[in-house]
Amino acid sequence: MSSDADRITALLGGLHHRSLAPIDLSLGRVHLFLQRLGNPETKLPPVIHVAGTNGKGSLLAYLSAMFDAAGISWHRYTSPHLIRFNERIVVAGKEIEDAMLLPLLERAAQEAAVIPVTFFEATTAASLLAFAEHPAEVCMLEAGLGGRLDATNVVAHPVLTAITPVSFDHMEFLGGTLQSIAAEKAGILKPGVPCVVGTQLPQAEAVIEKRANELNVQLWRYGKEWQVTERDGAPHYISDQWIIPLYSSLAGAHQIHNAATAVACAEMLPQLNSHEHILQGLTRAVWPARLQRLQGGRLSMLLPAPDMLWLDGGHNPDAGAMLADWARTRPHKLVLICGMIRGKDTQGFLAPLAPYVQHVVAIHIPNESNSQTADEICAAANAVGLEVQRANDIPDAIRKAADLCSPGGDVLISGSLYLAGRVLSEEARP
Repeated sequence: MSSDADRITALLGGLHHRSLAPIDLSLGRVHLFLQRLGNPETKLPPVIHVAGTNGKGSLLAYLSAMFDAAGISWHRYTSPHLIRFNERIVVAGKEIEDAMLLPLLERAAQEAAVIPVTFFEATTAASLLAFAEHPAEVCMLEAGLGGRLDATNVVAHPVLTAITPVSFDHMEFLGGTLQSIAAEKAGILKPGVPCVVGTQLPQAEAVIEKRANELNVQLWRYGKEWQVTERDGAPHYISDQWIIPLYSSLAGAHQIHNAATAVACAEMLPQLNSHEHILQGLTRAVWPARLQRLQGGRLSMLLPAPDMLWLDGGHNPDAGAMLADWARTRPHKLVLICGMIRGKDTQGFLAPLAPYVQHVVAIHIPNESNSQTADEICAAANAVGLEVQRANDIPDAIRKAADLCSPGGDVLISGSLYLAGRVLSEEARP
């Protein structure tokens, strides 16, 4: 008899590859689908709903650690996963076990035979079932695409929403202007429900503010209701009521703003009124593949120094700019191993990094049919003035990077969360 894990793999594969509905960003069929499952979206603990382009996962990692420090039980739904699908669904603080996940996916697959839905819609429904059927004190949902018509946007009355920085991504679905993308993200706003707004470009902020005014939503905005300010030589979160130092367990200067957004959320949540718990959360948050240093594994051991390999799932121009801010602080130029999914702006991602990269190693993401080819990565790298060569697989890319890297330099693998997942799998292999 096949194991639960084998059955889960088969069910997920069926949801991926059977003739399901195309992405149409419609909530009508999602509501019908959930109705057949008993409307689990109406039976959840208090919900925090997060949308945005960058920083959503890091924000939820900080909040999760704060809730842990406060002894508050929590559910969390994020996407995509890195290694195992189970990572997406965290039930009462623990990654969902196969024995719990299997019957949920079976129910979702059974209903998908009646109402065709996308993979994301079906698996979001499975997560909502898990959260509705197991107790917790709070539930965190990350929007997968946009917000207004995302499958997570079925909760009518969350206790808090949050919008992290909005930038260009998924333009084929969300529109080609920052204003159109921001309008989709602002679709998670609900009448009377407060919304924390992270750092935004003026065009995006104006769209969010307009929608908030239409719905009578209290906004808690970076640069207005709260700030990030240097105080005693260190960054602090400052509002009219709170002053909290911004320590972070996650690397990169951009994490200071992600941490500050989490503190802003905490200020709006009565469960998180202890500054001690908030500070503990900031210093204990864990979120893989976000400027994660890899050490002691199969890949990092291929390099001459045990601490020179870094991994980040960034894949759009804003992520490239954030990585450039980090690279600027390193003692030598980087060697960048890059693989990206089709439809991503590879040249836009590489351009801000170019001054801090001495060489690019281009790779096709293993076992990913939607990956850009190494030749496509090479063309984008050449277009921004970077020297580049191809690699056959991830270990080959590491070896090439080792030969190219300056003594004392760093190797950064980036461009896709899908690539990051493959890297983490390889790193963990014996």
